[in-house]
Amino acid sequence: MTTPAGTSAVTPAVVAARLEPSPPRRRGPAGSRNQRTIAWLMMLPAAVLIITFLIVPIGLTFVLAFTDAKLISPRPAQFIGVDNFVRLFENGTFWASLRNTIIFTIVIVPFQSGLALGLALLVNTKMRGTNFFRTIYFLPLVTSIVVVSMLWLFMYQPNGLINSILARFGIQGPDWLGNPATALLAIILMSAWQAMGLHMVVWLAGLQTIPADLYEAADLDGASKWQQFANVTWPGLRQTRTFILITITIAAFGLFTQVNLMTQGGPLNATTTLVYQAVQTGFRQQQTGYASAISLVFFVLVLIVTLIQRYLTRDKEVR
Repeated sequence: MTTPAGTSAVTPAVVAARLEPSPPRRRGPAGSRNQRTIAWLMMLPAAVLIITFLIVPIGLTFVLAFTDAKLISPRPAQFIGVDNFVRLFENGTFWASLRNTIIFTIVIVPFQSGLALGLALLVNTKMRGTNFFRTIYFLPLVTSIVVVSMLWLFMYQPNGLINSILARFGIQGPDWLGNPATALLAIILMSAWQAMGLHMVVWLAGLQTIPADLYEAADLDGASKWQQFANVTWPGLRQTRTFILITITIAAFGLFTQVNLMTQGGPLNATTTLVYQAVQTGFRQQQTGYASAISLVFFVLVLIVTLIQRYLTRDKEVR
């Protein structure tokens, strides 16, 4: 092919060579080391926090549970084997704490999640004022649990707000926190009211992921509201209810603040829990080894319940 003087011929081979992407530049050993160094530096703050506040306390709990360590003692801790656990299992307060913890968890999980789901269904509509009610229902969660506990402590007094409302209907209200039969129930009601705003938001997020086409198809088939809920809404919330089930259960096992502020474990150990007993034993009675044994039993209990929940809520393979 003839070309003007001073120019080069452009052939298909030349065009293909120019369009072919150049091979990526390989980073040398120094560049790889710099990337690894930056990655380790970015991981360092999180690693320090995890080691300091998670791994080290768990390790100390396992060690101290088999010693007679005291919080403040001039004598070094001595290894005593399983004496702390033998003493623990012979203690009636421990069994009362375990019973109360299990009862609180069994009641609060369906009660709180059910209330939160009901609120989520109510505010999952397009109407005026929906955002206002979402804020109102979520407001107790952003309020300190200490403030909420003190507020309900006054409401639960024999002459408090709740009994005053009951008196208007001719009902004699009980001494909510002073009666062993109602003390734990009072804490359950307050705890469910305080935390259901969070799970309402989680349920609401799950509801908004369900395609509207499914409801339209169910409506065309003549399905009632209950049938739409049972066949469309509830199956579509599978992942959401698994998350809520696990989070409420873990929070329920860790019940402490409400008991510490409202009843101090009473009356007659009707509201004491494993966490409350561990804290009181470790800090007020300064029996660090014995408190570590309680914490270790609590850890094993939560681990077993979590594994059972994980097994029951696992994704089953479709064959």
